[in-house]
Amino acid sequence: MIYHGNRFTMKPGADPAAMEEALESLRNQGRAIPSVKSFVVGRDYGGEYEWGATFVIEDLEGYWEYLIHPAHRNTDRVGLPLVDKFVSFDITDDPDPEMGKKIAALHKRRYDSDPELTKLVSDLSEYTGSAAPGPHGG
Repeated sequence: MIYHGNRFTMKPGADPAAMEEALESLRNQGRAIPSVKSFVVGRDYGGEYEWGATFVIEDLEGYWEYLIHPAHRNTDRVGLPLVDKFVSFDITDDPDPEMGKKIAALHKRRYDSDPELTKLVSDLSEYTGSAAPGPHGG
């Protein structure tokens, strides 16, 4: 199993209705993407982030489905413009020592095929994690 997590903080002054739309879009990812086995979206406690989401996915094939699904793309479109700081991470019990590289390659493939997404992510003030292109085109 792969547990794909996101932690994020909204920009100061972000519109509450737009924030709720983005959070609901994250919840919809969990409901709409067939490869998501379970998920949680909510407040993040015990760190420097305000919100978090975790999606449980069985394998790399399902992970790719998750990454390119229209529900995920909608969250990028409505949510990323509101986000200040963002980190993504993956936890897996798969014994493959190359799993981290394989996950990063999926993210890179997605960014390489979607310049609009890459721009949205690059405009974040801080983004680390799963093959992040980095702030401001890094």
